[in-house]
Amino acid sequence: MSGRQGGKAKPLKAPKKANKELDEDDLAFLKKKKEDEAARKAAAAKLTAGKKK
Repeated sequence: MSGRQGGKAKPLKAPKKANKELDEDDLAFLKKKKEDEAARKAAAAKLTAGKKK
């Protein structure tokens, strides 16, 4: 049992994603989603900072 039998198998390559055409609605949604995520992170940081007393 020698040769290429042993060892970790390499993962298969994922196919490349096709570029999507984004219109104004998609861009507005992505911007809103990013802002909401930033606000959520800021609120979480504020809560954890208050508990360190």
